[in-house]
Amino acid sequence: MTADSIKLRDVLMRDIRTFFYERGYTEVETPIRLKIPCMELHIDAEPSGDHFLRTSPEMFHKRLLAVGHEKIFEIGKCFRSGEFGPLHHPEYTMLEWYQANADYMDILEETKALISNVWKESFRDWKILPVSQVFREFAGWDPVGNFDEDRFDIDLVEKVEPAIRKIGGPVVLKDYPVEAAALSRRKKDNSQLAERWELYFDGVEIANAYSELTDPVEQRTRFEECAAQRIALGKQAYEIDDTFVQALENMPPSGGVALGVDRLLMLISGQSSLDPLLPFR
Repeated sequence: MTADSIKLRDVLMRDIRTFFYERGYTEVETPIRLKIPCMELHIDAEPSGDHFLRTSPEMFHKRLLAVGHEKIFEIGKCFRSGEFGPLHHPEYTMLEWYQANADYMDILEETKALISNVWKESFRDWKILPVSQVFREFAGWDPVGNFDEDRFDIDLVEKVEPAIRKIGGPVVLKDYPVEAAALSRRKKDNSQLAERWELYFDGVEIANAYSELTDPVEQRTRFEECAAQRIALGKQAYEIDDTFVQALENMPPSGGVALGVDRLLMLISGQSSLDPLLPFR
């Protein structure tokens, strides 16, 4: 930890908030400690007594969209159990924002604008690559319509992400197999694809975005399938949040994105690890 890193974080936080205020967003605060965490296959929530610490504010944000809020953002602490490493820490700062009547590509354009505002280095050439294309090119197979979860995860880490690192700069992987996008909606012209993208800078993943799934029946089914998969892996299966699922009935078509502030700060400052940027570890 250095005084410079603390000042740099302060500047980044100010710039982020200014960006969203100028675009008419409302800053919100949602619970950090919750009874039912969001259920995702490989993300484990940190217990907190008879509750859990949030892995994301996503479900609360969508409930706000369902009651009429149209443009919201939040910067806050999130937690994931057991995540340690140069690019991982169990407590981290997340920026998450949502816009009603938008989709994942609208959110991508807004993400480009945000990055150009808060990071003075100019990135004109954003490479947008379909997941099918990069897996065929770098892993030798197409996971869409032929999904193998273990193979997908291994090849992503061992083959695709190193290739993205060599490409350099901002690379967006878009249109994931629907099996790899639990809370995003299917593409209208191809039900095997989900409207999801992930943003990498020099091989470091910093953001994950969806056109949000608003079908409560399909969402419940996906949660049930995820619970069964977690049990098969020896993990805890969390309850299904009925309040969240029911809220989807009133949620407008929306786009949303989660961006890792610590990783963005790491890239801006030219570091290769989060450690120098976290004041207390």
